[in-house]
Amino acid sequence: MRYLFVAFGACVLTVGGLRLLGWAPLPETVKLDNARVRVKEVVYLPGVPRERYTRPTDQVIVWLDDAKYERLDSVTKEKTTRQRKAGEILWHSKGEDAPVLTNLGAKPYRTLTIELK
Repeated sequence: MRYLFVAFGACVLTVGGLRLLGWAPLPETVKLDNARVRVKEVVYLPGVPRERYTRPTDQVIVWLDDAKYERLDSVTKEKTTRQRKAGEILWHSKGEDAPVLTNLGAKPYRTLTIELK
C-alpha cells in the first residue's frame, strides 16, 4: 500500500511540475464536437503559459470566469496585461497568431473556445 501511495504522489508531483514549467498542455475538455463546430472548455492554471500556436479555424472565445493574464506578443516580444470579465466574448480568425498567455491570477480561470469548422 505504501508503494501505491508513493507512486501516486510521484505522478501528481511530476504532472504538476511539468505544468508549472509550461511543458504540459493546459487542461481542456471537449464539450461538443460535430461536423460544424467543436466547443472546448480550457482551464488556465495560475502561472502556467499557454503556448503560442496558429489558429486552425475561426474561433469565438467566451470567458467563464474573471481573468487577469499576461500576453506575450510573438513578433515584438512586448508583454501586456489584460483583464476579462466573465461573459466577455472575443472573435479570432483562422490563421491568426495565438500568442503565449499566462494566468497572473491566484486561481484558475476557464474559457470556452468555439471552433467553427
